[in-house]
Amino acid sequence: MQSPRDAEAGPVYTTVVHMLAHAARGAARVEALVDGERRLGYGEYASCVAGFARELRQLGARGERIATVLGNSIEACIAAYGALAAGAQHVPLNPLYAPRELELMLRDAAPRVLIVDAALEAGLAPLAAAAGIAHLIVVGQGRRLLDAWRADGIALRDLPEPADLALLQYTGGTTGRPKGVNLTHGAIATNVSQREALLPTREAERILCVMPVSHAYGMAMGLFLAPYCGGTLVLLPRYVPDEVLSAVERERISVFPGSPTVFTGLMAHPRFAGTDWGAVHTCYSGASALAQETLRRWRDAVGAPVYEGYGQTEAGPVLSFNPMGGVVKPGSVGILVPGTQIQIVDVDTGTRVLPCGERGEIRARGPQIMQGYRNLPQETAQTLRDGWLYTGDIGEFDADGYLYIRDRKKDMLIVGGYNVYPREVEEVLVMHPAVLDAAVVGIRDQYRGELPVAYVALRSGARADGDELLAHCRANLARFKVPARIRILDALPKTSVAKTDKKTLRQWAAEAVSRSES
Repeated sequence: MQSPRDAEAGPVYTTVVHMLAHAARGAARVEALVDGERRLGYGEYASCVAGFARELRQLGARGERIATVLGNSIEACIAAYGALAAGAQHVPLNPLYAPRELELMLRDAAPRVLIVDAALEAGLAPLAAAAGIAHLIVVGQGRRLLDAWRADGIALRDLPEPADLALLQYTGGTTGRPKGVNLTHGAIATNVSQREALLPTREAERILCVMPVSHAYGMAMGLFLAPYCGGTLVLLPRYVPDEVLSAVERERISVFPGSPTVFTGLMAHPRFAGTDWGAVHTCYSGASALAQETLRRWRDAVGAPVYEGYGQTEAGPVLSFNPMGGVVKPGSVGILVPGTQIQIVDVDTGTRVLPCGERGEIRARGPQIMQGYRNLPQETAQTLRDGWLYTGDIGEFDADGYLYIRDRKKDMLIVGGYNVYPREVEEVLVMHPAVLDAAVVGIRDQYRGELPVAYVALRSGARADGDELLAHCRANLARFKVPARIRILDALPKTSVAKTDKKTLRQWAAEAVSRSES
């Protein structure tokens, strides 16, 4: 399946640094960043980036890697763009990672410079020393603030080229080792315009950034989206429902990127119904699949649709979205962004292309696709084959060219010879009025091979037990898809980027099996 011929990308900048320079020239006084009481216009933003990039070059960063461990802040934005403008490859690391995870990534990335939040200095300084990192820069309250060049009027010059490496973004690996994804400036700049073709922004949007800008989704739908439209990026250091709801009203937010965890959590909050969402016209959902019932409830309550899309770090990251102004299909992640091809292939060989309506592995190609994994030639060869990115996701197309994500390839269960996709079972569980969130994983079974096990969180004040939820599943699913057991939790465990932590759930399920067998 190819992207529609009539879908045209917006202006394609040489790099995202060129994009910021353009915004600074055309909208110098427009508010670019909001971080609590601190605010920067685009002219000030670009001057700070240029000043910091000059300092980084003096440290020998050009052609090297610059790692950051920063929460959402003005410093995080200037550091990211500063690294790119300096001709270095930016390595964004999430401050919520454990020291062991950070150590693995730092040793693999071998950055010349590490930039960290002041609150993390005590834990990260020893890691930097052990990894042989030449320069440690500590920023934040009580240390350096990176807006020191705001009034200097420094122009962005000597900018990077499209073929230069721009990002080294780490993503989880099936073996437990993090994989560093190499992306060029051309890939990420093109992907911004590809997204714009399906989700056109307006001038001077006000975008709330709840997702971490250290993550591919937060970068694509926040850090890079705002300069593209000359809009304002309102930064929140973390997802706190009260702070999100206050910011929506106070800052007159017009674009709201979120995730299933954010949307469901906000709707369960006591202040949600009384919040003024009148300025919001567009919401995006990423990170993981959003239940159809959640989509409906959000649209009815807020008055703005949620546009679901699909992508992954290896894909720059956006591959598809439900189009603004076109047909939005609940349950689908939409049509392909321009210049992109996707095929559904058999899961065994990955070479037989399947017709519309049949499920298989999604493979993609386009200008936004990664160059490969850093220091992992075998994994690169497995993932990039014959010009295609093999995503490891299970999906299908409908007759209109809309893509549906059914599950991860490795998450597909085989129960008594039948394929069971956890996403389908989760959708049914969330249909129950008492259920807020649900996740399904597999456990081994000597007779059937595998069995589905469900973990559920209930809405505030709601009551339901496992028997009631099992009866609900039996009424809505084929017998072999019904969970073998349902465990009710206060909340489902989440990863640092607000995805449901299925790795932990699989561990719990396996431990429960071991206890029952002993």
